[in-house]
Amino acid sequence: MLASIKELARLNLAAVLVIVATLLFSSSLVFASDVVHQDNIAPKKPGCDNDFVLVKVPTFIDSQKKDVFVGVGARFGPTLPSKQKDAIKGRVVLADPPDCCSKPKNKLTGEVILVHRGNCSFTSKTNIAEAAGASAILVINDQKELFKMVCEVNETFMEISIPAVMLPQDVGATLEESINRDLNVTVQLYSPDRPSIDVAEVFLWIMAVGTILCASYWSAWSDNEAINEQEKLLKDAPDDYLRPDENSYSSVVDITTTSAILFILIASCFLVLLYKFMSYKFIEILVVVFCIGGVEGLQTCLVAWLSCFRFFDHARESNVKLPLLGAVSYLTLGVTPFCIAFAVVWAAYRRVSLAWIGQDVLGVALIITVLQIVRVPNLKVGTVLLSCAFLYDIFWVFVSKWLFHKSVMIVVARGDNSGEDGIPMLLKIPRMFDTWGGYSIIGFGDIILPGLLVVFSLRYDWLAKKKLRGGYFLWTIIAYGLGLLVTYLALNLMDGHGQPALLYIVPFMLGTFLTLANSRGELDNLWNKGEPERICQHEPSN
Repeated sequence: MLASIKELARLNLAAVLVIVATLLFSSSLVFASDVVHQDNIAPKKPGCDNDFVLVKVPTFIDSQKKDVFVGVGARFGPTLPSKQKDAIKGRVVLADPPDCCSKPKNKLTGEVILVHRGNCSFTSKTNIAEAAGASAILVINDQKELFKMVCEVNETFMEISIPAVMLPQDVGATLEESINRDLNVTVQLYSPDRPSIDVAEVFLWIMAVGTILCASYWSAWSDNEAINEQEKLLKDAPDDYLRPDENSYSSVVDITTTSAILFILIASCFLVLLYKFMSYKFIEILVVVFCIGGVEGLQTCLVAWLSCFRFFDHARESNVKLPLLGAVSYLTLGVTPFCIAFAVVWAAYRRVSLAWIGQDVLGVALIITVLQIVRVPNLKVGTVLLSCAFLYDIFWVFVSKWLFHKSVMIVVARGDNSGEDGIPMLLKIPRMFDTWGGYSIIGFGDIILPGLLVVFSLRYDWLAKKKLRGGYFLWTIIAYGLGLLVTYLALNLMDGHGQPALLYIVPFMLGTFLTLANSRGELDNLWNKGEPERICQHEPSN
């Protein structure tokens, strides 16, 4: 079975490395929501101290329920109810003049007035609409994004008793078109509360930790079996047998310090490229790349799993020679069509509600395969890689706002301007008890990069024959789990604002590993060599 797995790893290496080059620009975003955040530029003041909240705007055309739009509540005016049964209701009418900067010509008796942004302040529009008898005001923004409606700097106490809601430009155009066709348009306005913790986050945490656990034990077991085979060959060999290189059995690719730094730099270039040229076609290319990697990963995992059953021994051991690929087992040939079909079906139906399941299956298989093939040889390389990724996450989530006026990482992860829900290099689970819907997501890089260090720790523990509590693996995986948990806590404290997961994970993991290694006197060996001293059992006697 080991030979089959190693052979398959060699076949998959080229495709997996292509995928690795795309992993980091999905690293960092755990959950991207549309929650509107506080605005420190326009501070709160009496009568203008509401929190910015998203507002659901269900629409009804001639009493028939239609689309549900999303707006943002103003800093002034009354707070909106959180339940739909208590929602503010009213027929929508167009303002005349459209900007509502002067008294409307049409008489209002409790209608919701639809106005355009511009020519006067938001509070002026709302005061005029309230004086004219409107029950609420909907302000159409001059662009598709939502804008925070605040009070003017020189305004003091504001006494406004009707709610004001900002709508995107395209939503306003839709409502205007219906009204101009003499249709009866009514709306409801309410702002549901978002739960602090959703079950989706718990499952995503379990999925991330579980994926690393599976990859770690598989990798450590494979290395252990390979070492045993090598030592058996050396033991049976004659004294003048040429001793092979210690890593000759391995089909993995070791990361070097230089390649770790270049890896982050190349990922940054890809990220900027995606940010600048994000489009539907670009996402389609990423979908194809993801499917290729997913097929390779799923094939590797299935072949390894099926090889554990004696029923498949003949198919695993029998090979057929193929052009370019060389000898391929019948088991691999039998599994491959299923993997290809699975990826193609996911790609074709990736916009349906349950498509996240297929994406997660392909993603988990790909992550496990990458962690099997790519590894860090010692603690020094692992520290450099995670430290660079730590700075990468902080820069592209936070610092990039100053250079690009938007968070590059969040824009790319959400797939803005692409017509898609985001790039496919993510594990995602729908938020189950959140009335706003959406997904909790985690980038592949937030699993693979820390996972490399976890895999290294278990491999070292097994070679050093350390017990679970006396080794490094248990404490490293706990550190990863705690770091990811703190990320979720920070995420909820920040009202759902996207957080760079490695900002929290890396200090937990490196701090734990380095402290333990130093206290046990093994830091130098782990830092430089990465494996315990082994006594060769086949040394010629003097």
